[in-house]
Amino acid sequence: MRIGIPREIHPTEKRSAATPGIVVRLGRLGFDVVVERGTGAGMEWDDSAYASAGAALSDAAGVWAESDIILKVRAPEMHPELGVHEADLMQPGALLIGFLRPAQNQEMLDKLAKAGASAIAMDCIPRTTRAQRMDALSAMANLVGYRAVIEAAHHFPKFFSGQVTAADTILPAKVLVVGAGVAGLAAIGAARGLGAIVKAFDTRPEVAEQVRSMGAEFLELDFKEEGSGTGGYAKEMSKAFIEAEMALFAQQAMEVDIIITTALIPGRRAPVLFTEGMVESMKEGSVIVDLAAEQGGNCAVTRPGEVVKRFGVTVIGLTDLLSRMARQSSHLYGATIVHLLEEMGGGDGLQIDLENDIVRPALVTHEGKVTWPPPQTEQQRKEEPQAQTDAVLADDSGPVESVAKTTPSKKILRRWRSLSWAAAAAAVALLIGTKAPESFQSHLTVFVLACFVGWQVVWNVTPALHTPLMSVTNAISGIIIIGGMLQLSSGPSVGAATILGVVAIFVATINIAGGFLVTNRMLSMFRN
Repeated sequence: MRIGIPREIHPTEKRSAATPGIVVRLGRLGFDVVVERGTGAGMEWDDSAYASAGAALSDAAGVWAESDIILKVRAPEMHPELGVHEADLMQPGALLIGFLRPAQNQEMLDKLAKAGASAIAMDCIPRTTRAQRMDALSAMANLVGYRAVIEAAHHFPKFFSGQVTAADTILPAKVLVVGAGVAGLAAIGAARGLGAIVKAFDTRPEVAEQVRSMGAEFLELDFKEEGSGTGGYAKEMSKAFIEAEMALFAQQAMEVDIIITTALIPGRRAPVLFTEGMVESMKEGSVIVDLAAEQGGNCAVTRPGEVVKRFGVTVIGLTDLLSRMARQSSHLYGATIVHLLEEMGGGDGLQIDLENDIVRPALVTHEGKVTWPPPQTEQQRKEEPQAQTDAVLADDSGPVESVAKTTPSKKILRRWRSLSWAAAAAAVALLIGTKAPESFQSHLTVFVLACFVGWQVVWNVTPALHTPLMSVTNAISGIIIIGGMLQLSSGPSVGAATILGVVAIFVATINIAGGFLVTNRMLSMFRN
């Protein structure tokens, strides 16, 4: 089976669906590979590198005509040299894999179906645990978030990190990241690595811990509505929530130096989160990097594909950030395709399995028919009533209460279950108190107190430094303190056991107190 890698014809696209290293991996899977001449020019790979990797070289017409599988980055478009749409070049029964954007390209889907070709959209690979290796969107978003910070640093006229010099003190830059998805988290990591103070906002409350774990501050609204949609994406919020959100952004715009926006809703125009007035209120020299520029932009001033300056603020609306890291992005994108082809059976047994939970959601045309959108899964059918409820709430202009994730009956059942366990434990304790000998009760008291104190000691350790070793040593120290206190209270006489009890309490106290002091000092090293 032959795989064809045509040259990307979009004017700003420097990536390719395969680097020479990816060609080698495709060969190991059992595929023959043919590459159009000049494919690697944007990545500074010459044709000889592909030939050395085992690929045959051909012209555009030859690649499209001779290949069973076509790998592309961008969706098919009108070929300027051949004078025909790339979708019309597909052979009957051939397979196309690329970023196809089926929701916005119905005409292209019809062309592919008419040609009798199958097509898999890499941007429709489900974002599930099993499909992580094939998640090309996340791989690209990670690079985009990193590159956004690099572009911001290039245009920002100051240091990112704070410095104390003989001349003066330089305060660290303040960065606001809007949207804490893959791109947003990558931007947070890069900005923190450069020494900036980072804040982040997202409509999905579950990302707050991820943001804080990377050393950034998570901005929260005092508003009861969740923005979690299906598939790991955000959903469209209500009017009241958006008004509160815009007020927060207006306040932050006056305080921060750099804003990186990543807010997108699949299949929609990017929401405008920063108005022209907010841009005007920013400090001179500030920078906005709009990663949603290709879909209209999150900033009212953004011009897709351009860097503009308004009111002394640089607004970066570049849409070719991935092409500025063409080698790296092409390698990662090609790797996701290799994993997908492995999932489909490799070179010897490749097939389109309509029952495969990764392949079917991404299959947009097959056997002369448009197969997108895919049929709903069982999980999606369960989530649909919740989505309908959210849509009704979104039309209400008043405060929106979050929809309960569990029914009242389930909450009541859980409460009764907890009370039942507590009653059973109390009955067992009463039975032991009335029937068990005094010596057993004493040992049981020591055991329960030791477990409770040990658990409290472990629980109060800062989670960032909570290691298994620290858990064990602090738990043991808690038990030792309880044992030593019981030895001291055993009687007025001073003996070896009493002395050992005093020593045990003293040493264990030093261990616990020292652990907390060391923890605090280590954490202070990372505070700004």
